[in-house]
Amino acid sequence: MSLYSVVMNDDQNPLKVLPKPQRFQAMVFLSLMWSTVFCVAIGSWAYWGELVIGHLAVALGVILTGLTFRSVNNNAGSSAD
Repeated sequence: MSLYSVVMNDDQNPLKVLPKPQRFQAMVFLSLMWSTVFCVAIGSWAYWGELVIGHLAVALGVILTGLTFRSVNNNAGSSAD
């Protein structure tokens, strides 16, 4: 399984335990979040704090994606019991 598939393929990432409509909603949320992260990072390039703002935006995006995947895994594990 490639790293790309782990994140982008909803049949292979941790969201696979959700019904298709909820998977779609989660993936749309994550895509909008990542679009915002990169817009903030690129938009802040002209300012002195571009490195700080860009790195914070990317770090927050990674954290939110990880928390989303972990939450789905935890909820799937508790409902399977």
